[in-house]
Amino acid sequence: MPGKIIQGESKLKVGDEAPDFALPAQDGKKIRLSNYQRKKNVMIAFYPQDFTPVCSHQLPSYSKQVSKFEELNTQVLAIGVASIPVHIAWIDSLGGLDYPLLADWVPTGEVSKKYDAFIPKIGFGKRAIFIIDKEGIIQYIDIPHELNEGPPDEAKIFAALEKLQN
Repeated sequence: MPGKIIQGESKLKVGDEAPDFALPAQDGKKIRLSNYQRKKNVMIAFYPQDFTPVCSHQLPSYSKQVSKFEELNTQVLAIGVASIPVHIAWIDSLGGLDYPLLADWVPTGEVSKKYDAFIPKIGFGKRAIFIIDKEGIIQYIDIPHELNEGPPDEAKIFAALEKLQN
């Protein structure tokens, strides 16, 4: 069907070690995935583009639930293929975010590519959720099949995080 952009799936699977990375956040600090190892679970939310309707709904919804993520000992990280100044402008337009928004900008999409969360044909990221446990192992993957689908189901995300508490 014309106009559809199929995202596909990740080569990474549940049970795989999550690829480590270091990316700058909106405050300029470098965030390294491995810094959370043995301390917190991590939910990585890859998203297509700043200033788009679905993304402008999805990312603030995680901010509104940051206390629930904290109760589940989980750090939320969002990753977008845009520069820090663009991220800052978008965050300001959203009224702020309560977690790091990382810039996968130079080289373009390097981390997103490691997670198969990049669409080279159009030059930006897929909408994808990866949950990584304290040991650095991927425990959950959700990549909607079409780019224009709404955000991933939060009930499924929280159910996956609750399983990690046992």
